[in-house]
Amino acid sequence: MPVPQGTRLGRYEIRTLLGAGGMGEVYLAHDTTLRRAVAIKLLPSDLAANIERLRRIQQEAYAASSLNHPNILTVHEIGAQEGTHFVATEFIDGETLRQRMARGRLELREILDVGEQVASALGAAHAAGIVHRDIKPENIMIRKDGIVKVLDFGLAKVVDAQGKISDLETRTVPSTDTAPGMVLGTVQYMSPEQARGLATDARTDVWSLGVVLYELLTGRATFEGRTTSDVIAAILKTEPTPLTKCADDVPAELERIVTRALQKDREERYQTVKDLGLDLKALKRRLDFDAERARADAASAVTPDRARVDAAQWRRPTSRRVLFALLAVVIAIVALAVAANRGLLRSASGDSVDSIAVMPFTNESGDPDHEYLSDGISVSVINALSQLSGVKVIARTSSFKYKNKEIDPQEVARALGVEAIVTGRVAQRGDSLLIGVELVDGKDRTQMWGDQYNRKVTDLLQMQADISADIADKLRRRLSTGERDRLTKRETTSLQAYDLLLRGRYYFDKGGTQNRKHAIELYQQAIGIDPGYALVYVALSNAYRTLVYSSVLAPQEFMPKSEAAARKALELDDSLAEAHAALGNFNRASLDWAGAEREFQRAIVLNQNLAAAHDSYSAFLSFMGRHDQSIAESTRAKELDPLSASISTGVGSSFLFARRYDEAVQALRQAVDVDPVNSVTRLYLGYTYAAKGMHRAAIGEYQEALRLGDETPSTQIYLGAAYANAGERERAQVILKQLRTGTTYVSPAELAILYGALGQHEEAFSSLEKAVALRDVQLVFLGVDPAFDTLRGDPRFADLMRRAGLPPIASATSKPR
Repeated sequence: MPVPQGTRLGRYEIRTLLGAGGMGEVYLAHDTTLRRAVAIKLLPSDLAANIERLRRIQQEAYAASSLNHPNILTVHEIGAQEGTHFVATEFIDGETLRQRMARGRLELREILDVGEQVASALGAAHAAGIVHRDIKPENIMIRKDGIVKVLDFGLAKVVDAQGKISDLETRTVPSTDTAPGMVLGTVQYMSPEQARGLATDARTDVWSLGVVLYELLTGRATFEGRTTSDVIAAILKTEPTPLTKCADDVPAELERIVTRALQKDREERYQTVKDLGLDLKALKRRLDFDAERARADAASAVTPDRARVDAAQWRRPTSRRVLFALLAVVIAIVALAVAANRGLLRSASGDSVDSIAVMPFTNESGDPDHEYLSDGISVSVINALSQLSGVKVIARTSSFKYKNKEIDPQEVARALGVEAIVTGRVAQRGDSLLIGVELVDGKDRTQMWGDQYNRKVTDLLQMQADISADIADKLRRRLSTGERDRLTKRETTSLQAYDLLLRGRYYFDKGGTQNRKHAIELYQQAIGIDPGYALVYVALSNAYRTLVYSSVLAPQEFMPKSEAAARKALELDDSLAEAHAALGNFNRASLDWAGAEREFQRAIVLNQNLAAAHDSYSAFLSFMGRHDQSIAESTRAKELDPLSASISTGVGSSFLFARRYDEAVQALRQAVDVDPVNSVTRLYLGYTYAAKGMHRAAIGEYQEALRLGDETPSTQIYLGAAYANAGERERAQVILKQLRTGTTYVSPAELAILYGALGQHEEAFSSLEKAVALRDVQLVFLGVDPAFDTLRGDPRFADLMRRAGLPPIASATSKPR
């Protein structure tokens, strides 16, 4: 029987019955304390009396209340009064998605909007370790103002910091609808792993959202059957009818999105719901842009013939888009460089701006497959501005931490230690490109400067010449010849080579052995197209060296290739700071200490903002025992790239080399905070703990690095040494046997560490002699890695140091950066 109007439950006064079901009655109520409308769910007495069923409701309230997101139902309170249990939540003035569907098909943009908002809600839940597991139209509400709310976290799986599931069942439901009081799911929206009763993760929600999107687009169930068993069989074995066959006017991109979300193998689905949401957002922007362009064309009375010409131009290959990207780079660079050097960039206090961060430019073309182009524009702007003397420019790694995020310029400026923030956006219209660039004061969020550019693509080459002349004419202060040349020069005339370089950088930055090998292939293709493209040789040199350091490529073959690529870059452009840094890294690995220092210093002179050069020089200084200088250089690198886990790890390693272990741990912990899933930082922590004699803690960090995907021989060697030092010799021997009998290249210098930890000193020195003969790249650590301390007292070790050209120092541990 409905509760009479005016009944009080604590501070809540019942007003109107909103609905009822197996899980209880829901009332509109008035919060007499905060004077707001709320929804009150009264639990049935039999349910409240059942401890397990009551626990489910409490779990739902716990899961939802732990989240704070505009697209997630807010839970105010769970309570009881005189035997009546209730849950108080925000009141949503709207309807469920199921009710909205019953009124008629949603427009395409409405569907994308709902999908994007649900994905945003689920992304927040997943970030908090909560998987919903029951996404369906009944659990999605749409307010009258269009805001979407995700409800009912009663099935949520909560994962703690150790990855343990708290208190929830994972069985499947034997009926089409959710049975009252059962912590189960709804069959039509179950993922294959749910239907099988297997463990679930965030990708289960990706699947369910894909099912909802399919149903919204087609007006029919994604998987159908006469019985529950038939539906489950369809989920497990059959593919849904292609969207284009059962729905009109579904964009091909949307079919791709939904198809990817509905991959039965969860490894082939979107791996995060955030990525799904970003694709929906990009498609929505593209549709909006197309609609705006259509309105603009209609307003300007574009003739059919002209419209066909425009359409044909925009269907041309990627090279046309690359032209647009290059034009954006040129215009943005010039606008910012001229403004900076003419003293037009002023902070709120009236002082000149001498520190800037360039945010990733927004790709408003609506084509996510060309995201790498907008990334490339941003990197090019950063690289160009970094040539300006007296201006601190934050490195790309830190700026890109804000990619695809809504930013507060004031917070970003504070986090990066800069005075101003540069933002940019790119949109295409006909045969023109619209670029907007803004400079925002980080102190008060005010716009200091901004402009929009609308240029013809066909004018690109002449435009570049005109811009060079404008810089020379308009800059008030005199630039050096080198600065002027670097600001105005074009690195390549080949749009295809530029495109391949951007793609290669994109894959290399994704990390992982296969991605980085693919990046090398792309760099080689770019060189094949433009053998005079110096920047590609730099990228290739660094890629070879990185994979050698990771024991993926053999140093005898690929270090000479790394050197050749760096020298070729310098042959093409001796003023390229990145090329000098690349050669410096090669010289360091080759034990050419004088040559290494010369190249690092030259790189820093050419580009004071090159964080990687400061970082590499810091490592060199540590090898030489010049620890105070090393710490100063790594600190400078962090100022330029404060959110880079690699650079932050470099600061920690500088302290390690100096054997200031507590400071090293502190710096490395900060690096973990920057990027908790960076395996290299975990390794450095392992090295530090091992140096402190905390071998169990070291083992934990090495195992975490392995879990994060770093399964290189180097990691295995240090793990084996930690086992040996912790008294687990058998486990260390197993690792040693695997390394000796495997086919993967193993550094003989590092292998000596494992021999030494096992007390096999003769084998250790035999391995070190082999390393000297091979000029193994890991020899640079002989003087500074505490892992070699077990061998350091032997006179043969001092002789090895001498032959490697190292000073007789004993310092701390690190890996190449």
